[in-house]
Amino acid sequence: MIILGVDPGTLVTGYGVISHTGNRTRVLDCGVVKNGSHKSLPLRLKAIYSKLAEVIDKYHPHEFAIETSFYGKNAQSAMKLGHARGVSMLAAVNRDIPTSEYSPREVKKAVVGNGAASKDQVRFMVKTLLKMKSSPAFYDSSDALAVALCHLHRLVSAAQVPKRFKDWKSYVEVHP
Repeated sequence: MIILGVDPGTLVTGYGVISHTGNRTRVLDCGVVKNGSHKSLPLRLKAIYSKLAEVIDKYHPHEFAIETSFYGKNAQSAMKLGHARGVSMLAAVNRDIPTSEYSPREVKKAVVGNGAASKDQVRFMVKTLLKMKSSPAFYDSSDALAVALCHLHRLVSAAQVPKRFKDWKSYVEVHP
């Protein structure tokens, strides 16, 4: 299974692609889409969409996970972040990839075990869990890998939940 994780932003959007087979999880790619503040918002959004579409076309992920917006005191920033999230999700949805969203706290809890973990702690755990030789160059790319790992943990946990049966007969058929 291949998962694309995204940490959206209009100036810097991080992305991370992981592959999980059996008990082995590895990094296929990670990086950032850097936009200069001199660029107009529509051109920034186009750059985000284009790069993520390129990554999707290269790795053909089975799943797409993105971090939800953090609503601070600045409504304008929240709106811009919403645009970046929108074009990121559009890149996945246009290619029929199932999309999931996770809050920053959920991601940190899944990867570090603490929902209030620092960026350095997240980066360290991403490097450790994925057995990377060196840490990702940008916090945004380590955050994106953390989003992908969070989604992987959710998928694995869901697969381990025992199936519910509608009646005794259907249970016995599966468990003779």
